[in-house]
Amino acid sequence: MSDRLTMLPVSEPGPPERGDAARNRALLLDAARRLVDERGAEAVTTEDIAAAAGVGKGTLFRRFGSRAGLMVVLLDEDEKTQQQAILFGPPPLGPGAPPLDRLLSYGRERLKFVIAHHALLSDVGRDPQMRYNAPMTLHHRHVRLLLESAGTTGDLDTQATALLALLDADYVHHELNDRGRTLQEFGDAWESVARKLCGT
Repeated sequence: MSDRLTMLPVSEPGPPERGDAARNRALLLDAARRLVDERGAEAVTTEDIAAAAGVGKGTLFRRFGSRAGLMVVLLDEDEKTQQQAILFGPPPLGPGAPPLDRLLSYGRERLKFVIAHHALLSDVGRDPQMRYNAPMTLHHRHVRLLLESAGTTGDLDTQATALLALLDADYVHHELNDRGRTLQEFGDAWESVARKLCGT
């Protein structure tokens, strides 16, 4: 199955940057990581990041386009690690297991990822241009392919979208923090929906 999917970058590599532009980009990313680790993404403004990096706010927008664009780049390394595990890692998450087993493993692993990266994913999800970025395209293709391989019938695009919507960062945060569901309960609920879509 891995031959039908390829790794997708979180952020599109642009043209080579001049030395000062590359330096400013690194300063902004380092400052953003540090502030997000200290305060949480929701408490960090573009002004905070630019000031901590020692550059103007306009430089941040030239480098990343928007606050959400910067947050996407912060997710890059961890998203690539998860993509690697999904496409090339050991089963059941990676190739070699039955498609339903892979789908169920995917759901639980993605749930843990979403919880760990809630604030960054929430920021990205609020920007319409970033919500359907390259990593989300890969996740959708992967879930759709697993549904198809498991013999699921009907509109596979819509079913894949529905499964991924249940893993939306803000929805997961609400269910766990406002409704008091446990990680196990939420994972079991997601698995129940996935099994029904696959006819089991």
